[in-house]
Amino acid sequence: MVQLKRNLLSVALASATMMWMAQAQAQSTEATDQTAEQAAAAKKKADEAKNLDKVVVTGIRGGIERAIDIKKDSTSIVEAISAEDIGKLPDVSIAESIARLPGLTAQRERGRAAQINIRGFAGDFSATTLNGREQATTSDSRGVEFDQYPSELLAGVTVYKTPDAMLVGQGLSGTIDLRTVRPLDYDERVLTFGARYDQNKIRGQKETGYRYNLAYIDQFAEGTVGLAVGFAHMDSPQPGYQNEPWGYTSFNGGSGPNPAAGANPDPTKQIIGGAKFFKFNADNKRDGLMATLQLRPNDFWEGTIDWLYSRYDRTEVKSGAEFWTEWGGGTNVQPGWTADGGTVTESNWVGVYPVIRMDSNPSKSRLDSFGFNNKFNLSANWTLNADLSYSRARNNYRNIETAAGIAGGTTTLHFALDPSGIFYNYDFGVDIGDPANLVIRGVPDWGGQGGYYKNFNVEDKIQAVRLNLIRSFDSGAFSSIDFGLNFTKRSKFKSDYEARLCLVDCTGGMAEYVPFTGSVIDFGVGGIDKLAIYDADALVAAGTWNIIDSPIDWFWGKSWEVEEKLTTLYFQANIDTEIGNMPLRGNAGVQYVQADQNGKGWTQFNNAGTSTIGALTNYGDKYGHLLPSMNLGLEVMPELQLRFAAARQAMRPPMGEMRGGMSVGICDNCSSQPIWSANGGNPALRPWLANAYDLSLEKYFSTDAGNRGYLGLAYFYKDLVSYVWNQTVPFDFAGLPLPPAVAGQTNYPSTTLGQISQPANGKNGSIKGTEVSLSVPLDILWSPLDGLGIVASYSDTSSSIRMNPDDANSYPLPGLSKTVVNGSIYYERAGFSLRYNMRKRSRFVGGIRNYEGNVNPEWIDGETVRDAQVSYSFNGGPLEGLSLYLQVANLGDAPFTRSLPQGPTTYWEYGKTTLVGFSYKF
Repeated sequence: MVQLKRNLLSVALASATMMWMAQAQAQSTEATDQTAEQAAAAKKKADEAKNLDKVVVTGIRGGIERAIDIKKDSTSIVEAISAEDIGKLPDVSIAESIARLPGLTAQRERGRAAQINIRGFAGDFSATTLNGREQATTSDSRGVEFDQYPSELLAGVTVYKTPDAMLVGQGLSGTIDLRTVRPLDYDERVLTFGARYDQNKIRGQKETGYRYNLAYIDQFAEGTVGLAVGFAHMDSPQPGYQNEPWGYTSFNGGSGPNPAAGANPDPTKQIIGGAKFFKFNADNKRDGLMATLQLRPNDFWEGTIDWLYSRYDRTEVKSGAEFWTEWGGGTNVQPGWTADGGTVTESNWVGVYPVIRMDSNPSKSRLDSFGFNNKFNLSANWTLNADLSYSRARNNYRNIETAAGIAGGTTTLHFALDPSGIFYNYDFGVDIGDPANLVIRGVPDWGGQGGYYKNFNVEDKIQAVRLNLIRSFDSGAFSSIDFGLNFTKRSKFKSDYEARLCLVDCTGGMAEYVPFTGSVIDFGVGGIDKLAIYDADALVAAGTWNIIDSPIDWFWGKSWEVEEKLTTLYFQANIDTEIGNMPLRGNAGVQYVQADQNGKGWTQFNNAGTSTIGALTNYGDKYGHLLPSMNLGLEVMPELQLRFAAARQAMRPPMGEMRGGMSVGICDNCSSQPIWSANGGNPALRPWLANAYDLSLEKYFSTDAGNRGYLGLAYFYKDLVSYVWNQTVPFDFAGLPLPPAVAGQTNYPSTTLGQISQPANGKNGSIKGTEVSLSVPLDILWSPLDGLGIVASYSDTSSSIRMNPDDANSYPLPGLSKTVVNGSIYYERAGFSLRYNMRKRSRFVGGIRNYEGNVNPEWIDGETVRDAQVSYSFNGGPLEGLSLYLQVANLGDAPFTRSLPQGPTTYWEYGKTTLVGFSYKF
């Protein structure tokens, strides 16, 4: 039996190792005549036994069992992913792997998992570290976009659901620690290479790409120097379709001058005010490089230098159209419309102006993360660690929108809800698939603009130094104590430049146009088969449009800078003892975090119809807080652990909300007399704070064949004693360059005391949930099922928190799905493996980037995402080390949708992605 084989291998390994150690020791004395050759032979025997034991559990099952070991051995409540080898994490992105863990899920962006949600919190509420070091981010705030990290270069991931005092830079919902390899953990040279063909298929159309990776791991100078280098390249297509009503409004029949007789609109009904629909093609290119140099020249010092670099370039071209009905000028409803309940689902219109849109949205992201760790073994019981790190992320995102229209200006429109009920179909009176019917010109309702240009830049830098001492104990209730300090300096800025695209100067309206020169594509969105298109980037470069600076007060609030300095002192005692013959492990400790922060931004002043931009506003705050934590794990029976954790958790506020700057004006009805009133960010924001409690019961077991599994039941409760939402609070505008009163003005404030609407701390609330998780090799039920297993989890989470606690109808906590289900079934025998996974989450509030470039909360419908993987690994013969893969992501082509009670508002379709490839380990 495999269990017997495992036991025999373990005995052989232990015996050989002890023999080699004894012989190696004898070599250093003159008391024996053992030769070096015999000692080397004994070491070889130990290595052979160890290598033989290694191949017992490999592939998917090996990764699952190593993750189980991490979870079991941790003194905190964690979830883990472990790769069999570098380059073998079996997913399109690392986010897809993380999203399968119990209590976790992901928000998709452009069809790919990007933001990780832990226990009902959006990505901004978790922290991400690389080898224990906080990471800069390419997003507008703190949330990491995990597509930036090539899964092929990572050795594993640990998600801390409960904090401990040693965990610096922790999150409110959890902390995700990405790990790269340590070359001296290997006992032999490893060289791997892998390549995969990448195909996206949507509605019968196919686009192809590829990816490849290679890694080299080696040890030199008798195991005192280790080197690991890895490179990964991705070129992956991502086409898709977008169909998006703007929203719903009362059915009044439009705003044209001549309503049709017999149209009979009904204001008690709701109808879409307009819509936009696109076909988009995106290409994702990423290069990642990982390098680690590990030095262990003696027993006193060990040094490790890490570097991870990632360059992610995305090009997206969108082709489509938009129109307005109730929300536009000059449109009228025609006779003949139908409704379903309170929503008009089909109607006819005249005077509709379709805007033909050609957009380009390129982005370029860069990430550099460096780390230099020094470990000094001062004595048998004292260790000093000194760690230096630097992380820098940069992102440039541009949005180029261009417009064309039909030659006649307006036309008729018929729209109807699709029988699926999840999007609308449209039929214009003019064929927008014929270039002869179109001209390039500005849009009258947009002031004659022919398009718009936005250019955003984000840069985030983190510098940190950490010093800590570890005192280990040979006996007693505490295995060790760890205490030290960490200093982090972080700065993040976002800049924005915007301009109008005009054929002349945006004043000519319908009179200014140029001929439409382009081609025709198969479209297939919203019932429209063909669409005439042109190359927006080429026409912009050719000077078709003049680029005219937008007034700065159109976009002043989107540029800001935030700086923070955090000093963290911590102490942690690690527990390893017994209570009534029951092993007790865990930790208890405390952090003290001293913060010094400030935010900068432009301030706009409005008075008597004039608007001016003043100097940069720059202010902040200094404060400190204590964060105690405790994690206890009691083995109440063999392989049965009862865990309890209690902690005060903190999460730094979103950086975009810490921006300086505001828009200041006069409010006539905010008080008994006119007062200054403003809205803006808040550089003095304090962190989100919660008292968190966790209780879990974990049962670990092994089958007769030696396969390992576990069952887990967990409950968590977070009492948020302070969180952030937008509030109106008193504010003194003294010291700001307020505009003077104008002649004859009667509403000029008599005092600088006023109010500001801004993010602020306050209130309390709770979030709680239950998690059930299991990993079961099915041969525990019947031995012929050896190799077949399931990994599954179910989470049920609820919260009393709303984004505006004073409004019962406001959005709930971003990222919160009531239920999350993850399930995988796998089979692995004799080198063959198969895995099928399903990830399901209920409706939630997510962050959606709007037309202004800001991320706003929106309801997102629940979804079910499926994927599958088949592989075969040659474990012997001339092809030993070769593995073949076939993987399909988004197997059911699950769309990304949003809806309101009135009807659908967003439909994004992405298609399924197929990867076919191999990896070879030398």
